[in-house]
Amino acid sequence: MMSINQEISEEPQNKSSEIVLSVNGVSKKFCRDLKRSLLYGVQDIASEVLGIREKSENLRSKEFWALQDVSFQLGRGESIGLVGKNGSGKSTLLRIIAGLIKPDTGLVEINGRVAPLIALGAGFNPILTGRENIYANMSILGLSKKEIDERFDAVVDFAEIGDAIDSPVQTYSSGMAARLGFASAIHTEPEILLLDEVLAVGDAKFRTKCYRKLSKLREKGTSFVLVTHNSPTIQANCEKAIWLSNGKLLAKGDAISVSQKYEEHLFSQKVEQSTGVMHLPEKAESQSFGIGITSIYFKDDKGKQVQSPLSGQSIRLCVKCKAYQEINDLMLAVLVSERGGEGERVLDLNNFRDQKLFKVMPGEIELQLHMLNCGLRPAFYTMKIFIGKMPTDIYDMVESFPFQVISDDYSYRYLFYQQRDWQLFSKDNRGE
Repeated sequence: MMSINQEISEEPQNKSSEIVLSVNGVSKKFCRDLKRSLLYGVQDIASEVLGIREKSENLRSKEFWALQDVSFQLGRGESIGLVGKNGSGKSTLLRIIAGLIKPDTGLVEINGRVAPLIALGAGFNPILTGRENIYANMSILGLSKKEIDERFDAVVDFAEIGDAIDSPVQTYSSGMAARLGFASAIHTEPEILLLDEVLAVGDAKFRTKCYRKLSKLREKGTSFVLVTHNSPTIQANCEKAIWLSNGKLLAKGDAISVSQKYEEHLFSQKVEQSTGVMHLPEKAESQSFGIGITSIYFKDDKGKQVQSPLSGQSIRLCVKCKAYQEINDLMLAVLVSERGGEGERVLDLNNFRDQKLFKVMPGEIELQLHMLNCGLRPAFYTMKIFIGKMPTDIYDMVESFPFQVISDDYSYRYLFYQQRDWQLFSKDNRGE
């Protein structure tokens, strides 16, 4: 595996030579002690008023670097994703770009209007109506009353809150407030959008609508910075990405390479190197329900054990068991979820639904699930495995079997692998 301090790849060239955001050597420090933090704040304000404050690269007692020497650029119409664990500095960086806090060292240069969606609806006054909050928020983002008048109907239509527009926001559900917050921000038509996990809220229909709107804004030249823990979202919506850890920029480059290397590092810290193979202690007959799982692994079609399935290729999941009695109609159930992002379940398979139940005799056996073409995209996954009898009898189970799917092509860009064939039909060619 590549060293995490190594540059993953060269940054892609800008679509446009015009740079709308330049972050140059930005650092920010905070204090872990509340009393000291208040004292340092008073000292810094007094020094700044007197014109004697100097930006220091030294930490005072109880201080730490939330960001340290971060630099990157964003061109017009480009998008960049920020990846990293909680506490890595992503939200701090967005707040500095938005102008909500000042860096201790470094400089942020912005060319155009910035709309920060750091928390949808967070700036709403709960006792004001939705209509009043639209005017207040969009004016803060730089629009005149005339401009807001011209866009008001479009905001309300996008938010889909109907007659509630004239009700106090405190009567809104969190989803309604989120829709109104997003609609207000995007209809300012900013040069730069800052998105901090805000698209994780709302239903699937609303999220799809948001992404379509973002795509249209990018076509018009809007750039955006996106923070999310969902790597597929970064890969699908961003050209570039930067990886932050403990305030430091570990890597920057194209979104696919950076997010994949981040996931590899993240899960290599949590699972043993034996990912893709699991051996379990054999249960005594008295401790089992007649059968127990002893190992789990993958094999190719030649019977060779492999550590990681290859996306789009044939693979066999093997569940080795020790049976102590004859069992008719044994079920093998497999549930697969992504380890990154929102941990969504992507596969739910069992041989009961497929009407392929096993008849087991006493001894060592190997149950196989043959996936003719592994449709999973390259990523880290966890698998829950059950053996038992329908509808409720579970003889044994493995709660979490971690594995990785790899690829030898550009499948990182897809949600799943599609088996395919290509043909040409014409008057003189009947599909040869």
